[in-house]
Parts: sequence; C-alpha cells; structure tokens
Amino acid sequence: MTTPNELRLLPWAGPEGKPCYLSTDDRGSYMSRLADTIEAAQLGAAAELLEQAAETLDDPDAALDETRHLATELTGILCDVLRVAISRGHLLAVSEPQRI
Repeated sequence: MTTPNELRLLPWAGPEGKPCYLSTDDRGSYMSRLADTIEAAQLGAAAELLEQAAETLDDPDAALDETRHLATELTGILCDVLRVAISRGHLLAVSEPQRI
C-alpha cells in the first residue's frame, strides 16, 4: 500500500463535504480509473462552461440573473478543477524522483 503522503485526492467529496482519498499502488485499479474518468469529465465541463462564460460576458444584453447563475456555475466548476489540480500535483510529486 501507499504511504500517507502518497494518498490520491479523489475528485469527489465524502459525507459532509470532507475530502476522499484513495490508497493504492495500482494506478490501473478500478477506483483509479473511475477517478481519472470523473476528472476528465470535470475538466471537459469546465472547458464548456468557460466557452459559455466568454459568450455571456461578451453579450452586452446578458441579464443579471443569467450572469449570476453563470458565476455560481463557475464557482462550482472552479472547485472541481482546483481539486483535480491538487490531486494531479500530488501524483506528480510522488511519482517524480526527489532532486537534490
């Protein structure tokens, strides 16, 4: 099994919004592949939302409610993308040899 500093932050939260971690040496395991799939979906959704945000912000006639809804959606997706970035950053740090 992995050591505590090698736990993978999963792209979903547990009960009460607490982070979930995966402890495995097998990056091809079912849970690892599931996490990879969900991360890819989250990043894809972020790209689509970013495109929508650009269109909305370019529209001088965009309604205030529409802009507020967009801000709410962007906040949620930014949390997802940040979690993916943290998780992948930790994976890179664990998999790369230490430099002296």
